[in-house]
Amino acid sequence: MTSPAARAPLPRLLEVKRTLDGGEKRFECRVLSRAEDRVVVLFVATEAMQVHGVALPAGTVTFGHFWQARPYNVYHWLRPVDGAALGVYANLASDTRLDGDRLVWLDLIIDVLILPGGAPAILDQDELPADASPDLRGRVAHAQRRFFEDLPELLAELEAARTTLWPVVAEQLALDAGRPYLKEQP
Repeated sequence: MTSPAARAPLPRLLEVKRTLDGGEKRFECRVLSRAEDRVVVLFVATEAMQVHGVALPAGTVTFGHFWQARPYNVYHWLRPVDGAALGVYANLASDTRLDGDRLVWLDLIIDVLILPGGAPAILDQDELPADASPDLRGRVAHAQRRFFEDLPELLAELEAARTTLWPVVAEQLALDAGRPYLKEQP
């Protein structure tokens, strides 16, 4: 029996990542799971890439987790063959809004990388502008503190989502062979 998600294309969502310097990046994603205050989106890498020294093979599947009430979002990288975790990449974020077919969030520059069996690594601290306002520094500090407070439950939540959503994704990717869902990586 084919699941409803596999019979019909997954709904589209436009992710809009805003940057502190006023820039903006747009990514078309597919919705895997959605509630009023959160969404999980899908994208698949069409070619191999390096992200902060991590080699991600072509076909890497990413579940992007976004919450309106949390000051971060998470890209959960998965091996294309079997959905095994390759890593977790978290963006400290602000002002996340889910509105219809648009997801908008502000990137607070600092990221956290967690590889299987490894300790979390805080990235890009040197990119926070030296003249950053006290308000921005406070938002970044709050987001980082909250991420690490949430981390044990967050990792369990990501694993539960991976276990639940991977069969749907594997089926969808098999149906859409040659037409992967695209998204630029962080």
